[in-house]
Amino acid sequence: MSAPAIIVFGEALVDDFGSEQVVGGAPFNVARNLAAFGATPLMITCIGDDPVGAMVRSEFERFGMAQGGLQVDPLAATGRVVVERSEGSHRFIILDDQAYDRIEAAPACAAVEGVPAATLYFGTLAQRRPGSRAALRALFARSTAQRYLDLNVREGQVNERCVFESLHAADIVKVNEEELRDLFGWYTHVRPGTDDMDAAPVRKACAALMQTFGLEGLIVTLGERGSVYFGEHGQVVTSRAPDAPAVLVDTVGAGDAFSSVFLFGQQSGWPLALTLERANAFAAAVCGIAGAVAPDEAFYQSWRAAWSRA
Repeated sequence: MSAPAIIVFGEALVDDFGSEQVVGGAPFNVARNLAAFGATPLMITCIGDDPVGAMVRSEFERFGMAQGGLQVDPLAATGRVVVERSEGSHRFIILDDQAYDRIEAAPACAAVEGVPAATLYFGTLAQRRPGSRAALRALFARSTAQRYLDLNVREGQVNERCVFESLHAADIVKVNEEELRDLFGWYTHVRPGTDDMDAAPVRKACAALMQTFGLEGLIVTLGERGSVYFGEHGQVVTSRAPDAPAVLVDTVGAGDAFSSVFLFGQQSGWPLALTLERANAFAAAVCGIAGAVAPDEAFYQSWRAAWSRA
């Protein structure tokens, strides 16, 4: 019997680096990684009938991903984000009114009909307009899958109300340090520093967030310091990051890489500590390649082989 699908909802777009265009979008990065690991993601998104959309579709085909959730809007442009690199960091310029803003509820629900799903992954960017936001709410009503929220707050794209509603809808939430500090300020009215995630004020604030939103788990990614998982019964698992790659190309997609391995580990029945360790390691490796997804299948085969031997 095949493993349940992981439903991935949200944007598929191209990251435009100027000299090249790389198909991306946080949800699509997660879906492609999952497919490369041998999982069965069902991506729910929308593209335009244009050359960029053809690039996205070719990635579906390259990774052997089911296209039942791929919608096409003939009047909208496929999503595009301009990425400006600077000394190992990057800045996003996110364009408005893209095809992924127009995901429709009826075909999205039809795509998941009869599909057993363990997890429904979603973010916040694809909720910035009413159409796609309504489609996601329809999926929530249709599916009983665990809901994994990758917050991915982008300045000027997502308002606090969307964050509030998304947190209430989620079972597990992944945030980075900056996002965690925002949540502290919005919902706990304290802003403890996050340099020491073992500090009592940080743990108390994280527990308050989990109680407020009824979360099963809260994951905080800490870049080169690793990650921390807070469980609903007071469980705290800290995982150190591995050594940085020999050459740091960019950090685009590192968080998406982490999420994909976390979800794959959940589906594969890995222990939590091992899942976090492997998610950290894969995220670090992605920082050594251009963009969020490796062009060479051998990159993924090496990870699958290492995981199967352990």
